[in-house]
Amino acid sequence: MLEDFARRNGLPNPTHFTDDGISGTRFDRPGFLAMMEEVEAGRVEAIVIKDMNRLGRDYLKVGQVMEVLRQRGVRLIAINDGVDSLKGDDEFTPFRNIMNEFYARDTSRKIRSEFKSKGMSCKHLTGTVIYGYL
Repeated sequence: MLEDFARRNGLPNPTHFTDDGISGTRFDRPGFLAMMEEVEAGRVEAIVIKDMNRLGRDYLKVGQVMEVLRQRGVRLIAINDGVDSLKGDDEFTPFRNIMNEFYARDTSRKIRSEFKSKGMSCKHLTGTVIYGYL
């Protein structure tokens, strides 16, 4: 999806930065840090992400990152959210970032509550019990 978008919109030489399995609430993710190093070095002209929550889920930090990108002249495009900093259509983005942070916190709270409930009722917290531990 992202490569197709980049190709259709004349954004050459895409580089991939991924942080599989690491929460978007953290900004010490290896892929994110590598991307920001490239931005600081002036080697990035555009960042294309699927949704704004892929950039991060702390609205203040995402705002700081967006300001760094703006100062460096890096275009930010969030395909599914309709954000393109070049077009200036990102007025709603801060509110979207607040909702992304709320969603991450709410999901985390619900998961912890479910684990606590299962633990208190002596139920397994994993999907499958490992052989030998029945």
